[in-house]
Amino acid sequence: MDGLLLKTFFLFAISLTGLLCGASLDQSIKQLPARHIIGMKAFSDYAKAADLSNGIIWYAVLGIGAALSSIITTVIVWINYSHTSYALPLYLGGAFAICHTICTTQAAPTYHSQKKIQDEGELKKLFDKFERIQTFRSIFVLLNFICYLWVLILML
Repeated sequence: MDGLLLKTFFLFAISLTGLLCGASLDQSIKQLPARHIIGMKAFSDYAKAADLSNGIIWYAVLGIGAALSSIITTVIVWINYSHTSYALPLYLGGAFAICHTICTTQAAPTYHSQKKIQDEGELKKLFDKFERIQTFRSIFVLLNFICYLWVLILML
């Protein structure tokens, strides 16, 4: 991989995307299923104390940082390095980052709306809807990260 600018943005993209992928899979695999064991109200209380408190800044930094660095990396490659072997996985990674971001525009307001809900049945509907969106988000960020691992393999 040539170019200091490209290397810098790719390093940010793979680092932030890896963290985001881990956080997303943690939420999908571990946290969301726990609501069926502890109940919707208890899960909502946890989410409000964690994800909707300190988690807001954490997820914003990861999500925005990963998306921006991925898109910038893709543009740099498109303009200067489109002939390279790593162009395709970086293009795909950028596309998956955009798909993840589009899903987030639906997931975030859905998740935040639990602040106004106390009824277990309504919380169940809300978390079920969020889980469907979150599943797609997790798939897109995982595919994004896999593309970046592909680039690292090509660089070996």
